[in-house]
Amino acid sequence: MEKTKYAVLIYPYFSLQEITCITSCLTVWFGEKIDIIASEKKAYTSEDGFSAIPNKTVDEAEPSDYVCLILPGTVNPLPALYDHKVIDFLQRGKGTNTVYAAISSAPLLLLKAGLLDDKDFTAGFFMQMADTFPFIDKKHFVHKTVVEDGNVITGIGMFFREFAQKVMVRIGYDVGENFMTAGNREYTEEELTFYWTDEEYKEFLEDLKGYTD
Repeated sequence: MEKTKYAVLIYPYFSLQEITCITSCLTVWFGEKIDIIASEKKAYTSEDGFSAIPNKTVDEAEPSDYVCLILPGTVNPLPALYDHKVIDFLQRGKGTNTVYAAISSAPLLLLKAGLLDDKDFTAGFFMQMADTFPFIDKKHFVHKTVVEDGNVITGIGMFFREFAQKVMVRIGYDVGENFMTAGNREYTEEELTFYWTDEEYKEFLEDLKGYTD
């Protein structure tokens, strides 16, 4: 039986919105099937309250099994970031030809797993995270909507359409120049840079203590 070419890695509070342009095109437009992979075979609730049950665990799959592995963002990346099974799974994909498509906060997982070593990337996380986590390589952080470097495509969450277009073209599908949009414009670095308030950052650090203490 032919193997599934595409997979989505899910974790608590994953964002459906950021990846459904890709998943709907693959399944509805092109008739592909998608594996849903997670740390455990249980229901995971998305950030907007939908439940998804993976058909494979990270112990039952390898990143190299897939043409493309899609990582949605999450409103709270800490559960996935400190799930050693998720990080170990991603680390097993180092040196493979798999295309990694990570949007919003999901590049944090690739960074921790070492899949963005010496690669340019973008992300939708708040900039204080770059001062909090030593695995974030600030010199390779690029203030653009979508960045492709080698076999990794990263994007900011609000630009899920542009991200989807880049991913679909990379994996060989013709989706047209105006894929799901009426047009594009250039954005300034200031528009693509995000900061928490001091109070929000303090709350994040308090949450972080629950994973590191």
